Amino acid sequence: MKIRALESEDLHFVHELNNEYSIMSYWFEEPYESYGELRHLYDKHLLNESERRFIIEDDGERVGIVELMEINFIHRHCEIQIIVAPSHEGRGYAKFAFNEGVDYAFKILNLHKVYLLVDTQNEKAIQIYKKHGFSIEGELKEHFYTNGQYHNAYMMGLLKKDRFNL
Repeated sequence: MKIRALESEDLHFVHELNNEYSIMSYWFEEPYESYGELRHLYDKHLLNESERRFIIEDDGERVGIVELMEINFIHRHCEIQIIVAPSHEGRGYAKFAFNEGVDYAFKILNLHKVYLLVDTQNEKAIQIYKKHGFSIEGELKEHFYTNGQYHNAYMMGLLKKDRFNL
């Protein structure tokens, strides 16, 4: 198992994930995106210093993605997002990718805080995040809209000092 930088050859895999409604509803994103739009976004953001995107691989097979988004080098924080393909869920990939992404943010980018937004109803994800030391910092009321309803989201965060007991 490893994470590696997203390459243009990975876009078809990412396109499949981005068009899976069950995945994108948890990411607060519209679930339908054309390949052309994805390609344009990839080219546009290729040199963008405010994000890092990685493919999660196991024995050469793509199983998911982990992204560090909204990287802010002044305030030294970023948002983390993870998607594991539905066919690969329950095999520890999210846990692995989460650790790798958080360590990259703290050890390589020297960030101070990693945060995320999660649907308050996504108990499975919330438990994973808590096991990694994230704590709920607040609740955003009716923060996103999916499947005809507004949902609340938790803002969860982890400080570098808490990760490494500094």
